[in-house]
This record gives sequence, structure tokens and C-alpha cells, in this order.
Amino acid sequence: MNILVVGRGGREHSIVMNLAESNTINQLYAAPGNGGIAEMATCVEISEMDIDRLVGFAKENTIDLTIVGPENPLLAGIANRFQEENLAIFAPTKEAALLEGSKQFAKTFMQNYDIPTAEHASFTDADDAKKYIEAKGAPIVVKADGLAAGKGVVVAETEKEAIDAVDDMLVNKAFAEAGATIVIEECLIGKEFSLMAFVHENNVYPMIPARDHKRAYDDDQGPNTGGMGAYAPVPDISQETLDYTVVRILQKTADGLMNEGRPFTGILYAGLIMTDNGPKVIEFNTRFGDPETQVVLPLLTNDLLQVLRDVMNGTDPALEWEEQCCAGVVVAAKGYPASYNKGIPLTEMQLNGDGFVVHAGTKKADSGLVSDGGRVLLVGAKGSSLSRAVEVSYNCLGSLALSNEFFYRRDIGKK
Repeated sequence: MNILVVGRGGREHSIVMNLAESNTINQLYAAPGNGGIAEMATCVEISEMDIDRLVGFAKENTIDLTIVGPENPLLAGIANRFQEENLAIFAPTKEAALLEGSKQFAKTFMQNYDIPTAEHASFTDADDAKKYIEAKGAPIVVKADGLAAGKGVVVAETEKEAIDAVDDMLVNKAFAEAGATIVIEECLIGKEFSLMAFVHENNVYPMIPARDHKRAYDDDQGPNTGGMGAYAPVPDISQETLDYTVVRILQKTADGLMNEGRPFTGILYAGLIMTDNGPKVIEFNTRFGDPETQVVLPLLTNDLLQVLRDVMNGTDPALEWEEQCCAGVVVAAKGYPASYNKGIPLTEMQLNGDGFVVHAGTKKADSGLVSDGGRVLLVGAKGSSLSRAVEVSYNCLGSLALSNEFFYRRDIGKK
């Protein structure tokens, strides 16, 4: 088969790494890909948002299946266009992807289908939002309604922080149209975890749980990011909790989308928090999580391509997982998630040890491999225990010749 992966980040590199092990793939392409992906797939210089060119490429190169990594092309309707052209694609339509594209839609959806989540309200007027905050008190969470690359969420410890976030989003337009509507919700207390599932219409096939670390710096300090590291599975989440999550959250979501005429095909990601009253949804994503994918897929023993084909055909893929743990630490450019430099040389990418490197924001230049994003690499490892996987990851990280233009957290998976 000829396969096309759409995207340029760490999640897409992880997908390509797994697909490259399949013996049923003839040609593996990535658009646009990155410096690491280029080592195992043919990268084509087509933006993930240039849907017309992607459709043309799929036709010209007899692509049997396209797999979409990032969220923006999903909301732009890439799956709809491919389906109109009778091209096979593993991705939700823009109607189904609205579950991630609008937090207001997601909250209303969860309310309608009795899916456990935080108490909330939506606002377009700053004064009304501030009155709500003053009535509810802090801590409280302020979210931009639309896509904001994982950065449109403020967990405010004080009312002033929350009011500043309202001004930032509604008055100063920090997230442009993505923040034209905001959602304010109660601050849930508990340990967070993520659960992804392969979904086709009413069929839901859960993966193993993962936990990522959102804050930029050690001890969960600093601003929220797209994720600074992750591990899987999650030892403190019981099988009973996972079973409840699949039935009460993932399955009800898939069924609700079908009921609304928005049938879902792709990866359904539930960002969850374990409260005293059970797991509740913090957010939905409608694609593989990043960086969770980088620590979940290495533990999958099935042929990933066969899994996707089975799911799309309505067949149980019979998922099997290694009896190991996997951890990964993100290397980011200094300044991330605010402004940062690109084009920083990456001179030595060979690891000493049993780990692996996933490229998130790299590209090949005349001078060699250079950084091309805020999150640049993920260095990961598998181990017989979480502590062992973490130890090997950091040992491998220490063997890389990284300049002081990069930073990483030193406490991933250690709590």
C-alpha cells in the first residue's frame, strides 16, 4: 500500500516510526514532514493546510490511505474533501472535529449526553465574564473557545489572574478569533490522565492511558505548553476507572456524535482528571495527542496500518500492548511557549543507550539538522517499570550534545 501521513510534528514522526515497521507498505510519504521523518519516509513540500494539493498528490501517487496528525486541517475539512474525491482517509470530518475545535460546543455536547465534566459557562462579553468569576471565586479556569495550540488555557489561582486572562482573550484578542468566545469553568482537583481510542462510528477501541506534563518548568511551574513530556501506562489509574471512562465517556461520545449526524472516524482523545467523584473530561481532542502518542505507540505490538484498516472496516483490531512502560522528555527551544529562535543547529543526534528520539520541530538545512519549532525533540525509552523508563530517558538525553539554546524538564514521570 501507498500511505500518506499529514503533519510535521513529533506525533507524526511517531506514527511514521510505527508504520515503517509494517511489511504491507510500498511507499510511505509525509507532508510536509520534518528532519526525523525524512529518515524513514519521503517528505513532500506540501503544507498540511493545502488541502487541494494534498488531494492532488493522493490521486497522482495512488495513495491507498491518508492519516492526518494535526488538528487544524481537520477543522478545515480535509476529511470531507478526501471523501468527496473517494480517497480513503483516517480522520474525522470537520463536523465531528468540532468536538475539539470549539470548547463551547464540546461543553454543550457533554451536557446534552450526560458526560461528566466541570461546571461551566461561556462568554463573549468581558464584563459578564468578570462578574461570573467574582461570583464563583478562585481557583477557576479560563479557556479560549477555539484552537490555540495548547496555550489557550489559564488555570487561575486568584480572581485577578482570571480577570487578566479574560482581558487578554476578549479585550486584547491574544488568540484572535479562537478567543472571541471564552469558556470559564470550575477548577477540578485531582490527577490528570489521557485516554485515546481508535473510533469508527459506534465502535470504540481504547488504547492504554498516558499522562503528560503541561507546564513549562519543573514542579509544574510556568505557563501551559503543548506538553513537556509524558509516560504510559499510568500506574495510579485502575482498570475499573478505565472501564468506566470507556463506557461513560468515550462510548457515549461516539454514540452522541452518531446521533447528531456527525459520525466519527479517527482518534478520539479524552483529557481527563480523576476527581473524588470519578473521572471527568477536561477536554476532547479529535486526533492523536502530542506528546502522549510518542509514549503510547511504542508499546503497541500490533501492525498500526492493520489496526487502522480493521477499525475502518468495522473489525475489532484486537489491540495488544507490551508489558512495559514508556516515558519521554521534550526538548524545547529557550523561550517556548512564548517567542523563541529557530534554526539552532542540532549536531549530535545519536543516543548512547536504549532510548529513541522523536523529532517534533526539526528540518534539514544546508548546514545539517536545525530546530524548526518550539518543541524540538522528544527523547524516550521503554523499561520494565516507569522509574526505569524515566531513568533511561534522562540518561539518553544526557548523551545528546544540546546547546544552552534548549531546555527540558528534569522531573517527567518522577512524582
